[in-house]
Amino acid sequence: MATGGIAISFANPTDVVKIRMQAQGRLPPAERPYTSSLDCYQKILAKDGITGFWVGWGPNVARNAIINAAELASYDQFKQIALGTLGMSNGLHTHILCAFGAGFNAVVFGSPVDVIKTRLMNKTPGQSSSLIGIVPEILFKEGPLAFYKGFQANFLRLGSWNVCMFVALEQIKNYVDGPGAGGHH
Repeated sequence: MATGGIAISFANPTDVVKIRMQAQGRLPPAERPYTSSLDCYQKILAKDGITGFWVGWGPNVARNAIINAAELASYDQFKQIALGTLGMSNGLHTHILCAFGAGFNAVVFGSPVDVIKTRLMNKTPGQSSSLIGIVPEILFKEGPLAFYKGFQANFLRLGSWNVCMFVALEQIKNYVDGPGAGGHH
């Protein structure tokens, strides 16, 4: 298991609690099953045991792998196109544009797995608890665009994250390579 899988193993319980707490926000206050995050942890443990905290772990690992691969590969590709084909300078505006493009790409490829992960973590009685069951359930009951629910919010989050990450990376590379090194990285 790669480092990302280990990190997700530690974070998955908090992700499950976050998703369940967010989902209950649609309910009237009197119908919300959890009074706090701690209450949510306690109720998951009581109802599902310790394994209840790792529901959706597989799709969570897949989601992170897909998003990381998409953003890293597409940033470099976008930067090569911007510098080589479009003749843009290797500066802040190019890095920001390419970072937003990489964030968009990451959301395009990661959203379907993100929706599946969220549905598994927040399943209700009667809903499928397996990957094989939940995909057709989403596809045939809600349609293919259901795999892109929350796309705009995800893009704003990942696009912003990518700008911070890639601009910082470019600054570090510039510092290590020295001023005027430029070129394709």
